[in-house]
Amino acid sequence: MQERRPTSDWLPITKKELEYRDWSELDVVLISGDAYVDHPAFGTAVIGRILEDMGLRVAIVPQPNWQDDLRDFKKFGQPKLFFGVTSGCMDTMVNHYTAGRRKRSTDAYTPGGKAGFRPDYSSTVYCKILKDLFPDVPVLLGGIEASLRRVTHYDYWADKLFANILTESGADMLVYGMGEMPLRELVRLLQKGVPFSSIKTVPQTAVLHPRQEELPKIKVWEDLKLHSHEKCLRDKLAFAANFKHVEQESNRVQAKRLIQGVGDHNLIINPPYPPMTEKEIDTSFDLPYTRLPHPKYDKRGSIPAYEMIRFSINMHRGCFGGCSFCTISAHQGKFVASRSEASILKEVEAVTEMPGYKGYISDLGGPSANMYRMKGKVQSICDRCVAPSCIHPVICSNLDTSHKPLTNIYKKVDAHPKVKKAFVSSGIRYDLVVDDYNKENDGSLDEYMDQLVSRHVCGRLKVAPEHTSNETLKVMRKPSFKHFHQFKKKYDHYNKKHGLSQPLIPYFISSHPGSTEEEMANLAAETKEMGFKLEQVQDFTPTPMTVATVIYYTGVHPYTLRPIYTAKTSKQKKNQHLFFFWYKRENYTVIRDKLNNMGRPDLADKLIEDRKKQQKKEIIKARGKNKKRKR
Repeated sequence: MQERRPTSDWLPITKKELEYRDWSELDVVLISGDAYVDHPAFGTAVIGRILEDMGLRVAIVPQPNWQDDLRDFKKFGQPKLFFGVTSGCMDTMVNHYTAGRRKRSTDAYTPGGKAGFRPDYSSTVYCKILKDLFPDVPVLLGGIEASLRRVTHYDYWADKLFANILTESGADMLVYGMGEMPLRELVRLLQKGVPFSSIKTVPQTAVLHPRQEELPKIKVWEDLKLHSHEKCLRDKLAFAANFKHVEQESNRVQAKRLIQGVGDHNLIINPPYPPMTEKEIDTSFDLPYTRLPHPKYDKRGSIPAYEMIRFSINMHRGCFGGCSFCTISAHQGKFVASRSEASILKEVEAVTEMPGYKGYISDLGGPSANMYRMKGKVQSICDRCVAPSCIHPVICSNLDTSHKPLTNIYKKVDAHPKVKKAFVSSGIRYDLVVDDYNKENDGSLDEYMDQLVSRHVCGRLKVAPEHTSNETLKVMRKPSFKHFHQFKKKYDHYNKKHGLSQPLIPYFISSHPGSTEEEMANLAAETKEMGFKLEQVQDFTPTPMTVATVIYYTGVHPYTLRPIYTAKTSKQKKNQHLFFFWYKRENYTVIRDKLNNMGRPDLADKLIEDRKKQQKKEIIKARGKNKKRKR
């Protein structure tokens, strides 16, 4: 039995743990909507460990009670530098509600998966409480909820535009994206004695500045003025036009500073830091995490989100896919920052020493598992680029898409004596391994596919074609479905080569902007013909800071301002989602009637077989089973 680690190995979350360390005061107190898991996949742990690495005394208040006398917010008293606030690893409203706005009954970031341990819009609620209790202490807001709500944004659950989250919450500063670099710079300035209120030019931060005062001057930054929040409220097209600038400047190496008027203030969003270097990202992942939930939760049940990634390795950050419905680039950026082999293998060794490890690494991945070490061949070309995607509508000729480094790291992990199998579970970009689409192929694609299929598929491989309609796929910034057919052919080839039978599990979305009921019926018919009964399907959920959400709210594409159809009512959404489940008998009549009314009886015939034919098939199938039993 493995020796139990002392509680002092974790960052403190109780007053008793402060006493163990003989701390009478703290430099920073972190407030989080998630339970505390000391693992590099959990942002609060990363920020806490960085602050610790800089010599600060830091404690965490995970999932504070906001409905009692607020003792959780008061228990550590007033920190010397600031309070840090995050909703956790998810936007609260996505965490709390389904695409149909129904309240979820579970929370994956809470012990036992129990819901109800954080409020709606938790970042805003936490900040307001802190400003009421400690009005003179700065509040620094970060995490994905802050990133995605850093400008005027559409909130699907309230069905209206909200101002930037600094205005909504009363926080003093916002860090967007992956916060290591801006946080270190902010702390360095504070340690030099610079007042928090004077710090307004740290890259990758946002602040509110009085409109009547001159903007802080930085010679190397060019300003780009967005339509004001008030104009966005009056004019949906102004809101849509803003988004194009926000997305482009969020993903540029040499970005402009964004200015947006809101009430009596200007919102200032400083340009992001360049992508982290290998040394910088290694430093973050190599901090002394226990990789375990805090012992306080031992009797409350496991934390589902942690169990999912417990024995996994994240090898890089960022995604250059630029999918219209995805928030990864808005938070992590489109440029991929990759860890060194040494750092990855060091973490593999740490995983093999964890309690409960049985020889299997659940995931060698990242936001898109097969983008490790991919970047521009000529950096100066990337420096000038404003494209939101490096692989749509075609793969950029300047992008190095070699899979050799990835194949090599797979093989090195495989060679570890304590690793029986290392799986790739986070999903791959299938278009990057299709020869007809990835014409920059250096010969590494076939070797990668061979290695992946033969060694790293955990029963089934997840990929995300998302739709079959080329028109909808263009809106999604995804490749033509013909490339998925080519990928499947290649995948089946390598399964056959190695005598394996590992199903392909495709993900699809209904009700995405651009998608119609007829296109959903075509999707159902085409995937049925390919032999799929779809399982991994979802209804489009509008989340802040995505192209698709802007289209959903405004009815136009933010880059062209041209109208795009979107299913918006519950009935329209339900009608599209229905076609995923053509194989359920209770849906037969409804689907046939719909397709006949569309003038597409041909699709009805493809999807729904005549009842007599169906019964005949079932009789033949039953006879076959009986014959086997008799044998």
